[in-house]
Amino acid sequence: MSGILGTALSGLMAFQRSLDTTSHNIANVNTEGYSRQRVELGARPAEFTGAGYIGQGVNVATVSRSYDQFITNQLTSSTAAFAETNTLSTLASQVDTIIANESTSMSPALKSFFNVVNEVANDPSSLPARQVMVSEAGSLTQQFNTLSSRFEALRHQTNNQMQASVDDINSFAGSIAVLNSKIVTDSSRTSGGQPPNDLMDQRDSLLAKMAEKVSVSTLTQQDGSISVFIGNGQSLVLGANAAKLSLADSNADPARKEILINGQAISQQITGGELSGALKFRDEVLDPAQQQLGLLAAGFAVQFNAVHTTTAFDLNGDPGTDMFSFGTPALTVPVTFNPNNSVGSSVTAVYDPNTTSQLYPSDYLLSYDGANYSLKRLSDNTLTNAGAGPTINGPGFILSTSGVSANDSFLIKPTFDAAKKMTALITDPVKIAAAGSNIPGSPGPPVVPPTPIPGDNTVALRLADLEKKSVLLDGKATFNDAYGQLVAKVGALTHTAKISSSAQEVLFNQAKQSRENLAGVNLDEEAANLIKFQQSYQAAAQAIAIANTLFDTLIGAVR
Repeated sequence: MSGILGTALSGLMAFQRSLDTTSHNIANVNTEGYSRQRVELGARPAEFTGAGYIGQGVNVATVSRSYDQFITNQLTSSTAAFAETNTLSTLASQVDTIIANESTSMSPALKSFFNVVNEVANDPSSLPARQVMVSEAGSLTQQFNTLSSRFEALRHQTNNQMQASVDDINSFAGSIAVLNSKIVTDSSRTSGGQPPNDLMDQRDSLLAKMAEKVSVSTLTQQDGSISVFIGNGQSLVLGANAAKLSLADSNADPARKEILINGQAISQQITGGELSGALKFRDEVLDPAQQQLGLLAAGFAVQFNAVHTTTAFDLNGDPGTDMFSFGTPALTVPVTFNPNNSVGSSVTAVYDPNTTSQLYPSDYLLSYDGANYSLKRLSDNTLTNAGAGPTINGPGFILSTSGVSANDSFLIKPTFDAAKKMTALITDPVKIAAAGSNIPGSPGPPVVPPTPIPGDNTVALRLADLEKKSVLLDGKATFNDAYGQLVAKVGALTHTAKISSSAQEVLFNQAKQSRENLAGVNLDEEAANLIKFQQSYQAAAQAIAIANTLFDTLIGAVR
């Protein structure tokens, strides 16, 4: 009789646990990251008798969750890849819109400026034409400034997005470390090492959210905890301990942000997620766009000033002065000093009108080994020996060194901030130098005469010719060509990013659907399980009732 009662009670408890688990599944049908659970049943060891083996009922072996490591890893990697390409596509399209839009593009501003230069060349004595040229020069520099400020706004937005991603990653890492500790503790409480499924779902959900920010890899430990790694194997979570990421100014360039972990820069190792997308946008779209715009601004201003000041005279007969400026003096190139440099070391830089065509849209690193200087183009790491100094002829600029010691270094930025700093200097239309010499036919170099010749348009014609001269990129590009190249490059990158984002979205949705098919709660299936386990429970209860009746019959017979 005890055998019937024992087996019936085991079934009753097993089906009660199955009903509880089914109810738990139904309650969490809309819980993000929840994995469907099921009770794993196993027959109890049979009891040996002379007549053979008699079954002893059922045991609840464990409550397992629907989980597949391959599908989980696939979803994590797809999440990171889609978040990266989607971020890159979204940010790149903003740059594309800015530079290609007719109202913000530089092409109309350049065309409008050279139109008025031609008007001055047609009538160099006309003060109204000169005044329009002064106004257009101001408008042109304002357009450069505006476009550069839009780039700076995007840079600020990107930095904020990177900071938000870093903060989220740190928060997720801390939460995963806490869950690791809880999972290890809870698993050790059960004799069979029953895993705390809900805590493991929460941890997987945090990993999925982290994958939206950065690509991660995981390693499951024997105690049930997981180790989380980013980049090239940098540990982010080890057991109950979590490292912290930070966003800090680069030592080489304070205007540039770097991702650090425990003080180590890992920006170049970051892959996947919104963080990598933002870094790729900055390095592959925003920085090159700002450099190319600066190349146009610097090349235009240097060439225009060179023509406007070389054997050129204004309406008063005075020599022509610089029309455009980037600071004081007018053609200064920004130089950033390494904080570890020796005391008293200095480098100054100015644009060289004679080598403007050699200007390249890139920053440069000037280093000194104690005997010679080397100049490295940072866009492609091209290294050239720059000699022993103190004067160094760079590509489009001239460097003057003083007091430099071994291992000192300097960051040269000939194009990066050029559009931002460009200003128009001339406000008086009389100061526009349209004349080349007011002594027609006189031998030798032009001289400054006592009285001007208003009809001389020699220099104005040379200024107007700049529009069609190939003075940039090794003499292969006009100003409009250089800007068109910028528009084309950004447009191509944006188009590629959109295509990649669309493809990754398809893969992400497929991975998400695979996970849902495996681990998602199906209400129809759970409803069927409810009926099945209810009937099983009722049958087990009926067996107990029969056992009770048989027991009562036996007791009655003894009486």
